[in-house]
Amino acid sequence: MQGRNVAYRVVKWRFVRQLFDGAAMLGLAAIIILMNSSDVTACASCGCTLSQDWENLQFAYTPGIRLDLRWDFLNQNQLRSGTGTISPVDASKIVNNGSPQEVEKYTINNYFTLGLDYSKSPDWGVNIQIPFIDRNHSTLGTASDGITPGPGGGQYGSHTDSFGDIKVIGRYQGFIPGCSTLGVLLGVKLPTGSHTLTATSTDPTAPGQVPIDRGLQPGTGTTDMIVGAYYTNILSANVGYFAQALFQAALYSKDQYRPGDGVNLNAGLRYLGFSGFSPQLQLNFRVVERDSGANADTVSTGGTLLYLSPGMDVPVSNRFSLYGFVQVPVYQHLNGVQLAPHYTTSVGVRYVF
Repeated sequence: MQGRNVAYRVVKWRFVRQLFDGAAMLGLAAIIILMNSSDVTACASCGCTLSQDWENLQFAYTPGIRLDLRWDFLNQNQLRSGTGTISPVDASKIVNNGSPQEVEKYTINNYFTLGLDYSKSPDWGVNIQIPFIDRNHSTLGTASDGITPGPGGGQYGSHTDSFGDIKVIGRYQGFIPGCSTLGVLLGVKLPTGSHTLTATSTDPTAPGQVPIDRGLQPGTGTTDMIVGAYYTNILSANVGYFAQALFQAALYSKDQYRPGDGVNLNAGLRYLGFSGFSPQLQLNFRVVERDSGANADTVSTGGTLLYLSPGMDVPVSNRFSLYGFVQVPVYQHLNGVQLAPHYTTSVGVRYVF
């Protein structure tokens, strides 16, 4: 009986300690957020779907802190509707619910994301993502012929240069001992980014400052919940794979705007048999609903996207590595008329303390 009591106390202590470690890591995340809350803001709707969590969900566990700095470039310069392209002239002839279709010219996005990842044990971890957004956008408005803007169309050009919404995502992966890893993700996107930026109107009938479209603001103004799961394993000594599912939804609307709920499904393979680099291949699938609210574009938002993303990871030292990916669209079904990129590039550096 005494032996059973001792064993029970040991198991109980280990469980309490795991909970304490998890709470400590979430506390560290909160401290970092508070330190940056005055400077930091949000991620916009037209972002990259690439998963760079693989290095955090490692096959070989390494405790400590990882820093990741990533640059995503998206040049949205083609108009698409449904599964095909559409010319600006044809787009200008569309009428939605009695209102003419807005014809956008381009949106050039540069996302710079600082990632902080901390883990103290193989089972618990937390990841913080702090984005900075540099975006140029131009629209012909709703009164154009697809070539030149017309009076009263609300046309403008904008340059956004601002921090975006922070994401904090905790993980637990203590379900399966051994080479494979099954984990769950739980986090939030915080409303740290501005959603009230303005641009200079180029409409002669309405000069002055006008609000930038809510879908193009650096922040949504909402707190979003993030839940997900992932699984990693090896096929052979040099080949590994992963699968990941993420769901994100705003908990409320802000100033008559709510971003659409989104689901991301990612899967990938990587080969570890080369000494100088590790090639990888990902499939990235995303479904997002239309934005809602009086200040939202409820027609030309949301859709279904599938990307093929080849890339590689290049270790420079035991602690420092480089990586790069190219995302190529395989399937796109966009609601209404939206700008889309021909491809997306992502490059980054990672350092393990």
